[in-house]
Amino acid sequence: MTPITLLEPFRALFYAPFYLAEARGLFAAEGLALNMVTAGTTDLACQKLLAGEADLAWSGPMRPMLLRSQDPNCTLRSFCAVVMKDPFLLVGRNPRPGFTLRDLPGLKLGQVSEVPTPVWCLHDDLRRLGLDPSTLPGRRGPSMADNAAAVLTGELDVVQCFEPYAAQLEAEGGSVWHAQASRGPTAYTAFYSTEALIAAKRPALLAMVRAMAASLKLMNEWPAERIADAIAPRFPDVPLAQRVRAISRYQGLGLWPATPHFPRAAQQRLGEAMVSSGAMTHIPAYEDCVDDSLVDDALTGRAAPQGA
Repeated sequence: MTPITLLEPFRALFYAPFYLAEARGLFAAEGLALNMVTAGTTDLACQKLLAGEADLAWSGPMRPMLLRSQDPNCTLRSFCAVVMKDPFLLVGRNPRPGFTLRDLPGLKLGQVSEVPTPVWCLHDDLRRLGLDPSTLPGRRGPSMADNAAAVLTGELDVVQCFEPYAAQLEAEGGSVWHAQASRGPTAYTAFYSTEALIAAKRPALLAMVRAMAASLKLMNEWPAERIADAIAPRFPDVPLAQRVRAISRYQGLGLWPATPHFPRAAQQRLGEAMVSSGAMTHIPAYEDCVDDSLVDDALTGRAAPQGA
């Protein structure tokens, strides 16, 4: 068995394909002795990877893009697409049929503070409608949990959150008004590592890709109930019904692609949101940020020698 250390930034249900691969022994089937370590935040995951504490991490493809836009010598590369649509939802206290993003300026919105990408994407969508996100009433943070509670008390009208917060709010009478996945392909989660580690660990990383390809197949074929049961150990505090509801919703939104190939359109749409929000001045070239050759080689059986 080949040991490999993978960094999980934080726990979230839209990361279900990683947990399913673990639960079904798909990494072990590829000859990997996987050590999955929770970093705590996306920033810490990147820091630990660059410090040599892991072989790879999963997180937003925004990070190699952002760092590459700041430093052309950045060696981080994304590979193995796992989440290629925005998993965040707008959830209100009561049903609101016919809601559109044009209605937001009149509502108190609790925006995400834990990570920037969902805010960049939402703000980009608003700008495309001719709206100014800076004029939105409400607040950013302090956390999704706090904002969800504030929706139930009426302090906020609507909260931006991912699962299981949406399913939890629904259990309390809340209602999902809008899925940010409706914006279309947007690069949200993939593996990433440095060019040096990709070269040194290529056979093991190819095995990681194959395991995730098998997991994505199951994510798109299995009923939500079976997936929810398989990943239960990673979510001991989330009731089964809420796990099922969340996974079923994400399946319906097409959150998880059929294969781990990284779509150019998804990187472009994310890049446009980042530029629109001022996070970058330009979109770095796809080839500078993404190494899809790992997926090509993994799925066709080609592999470079260790250290090549």
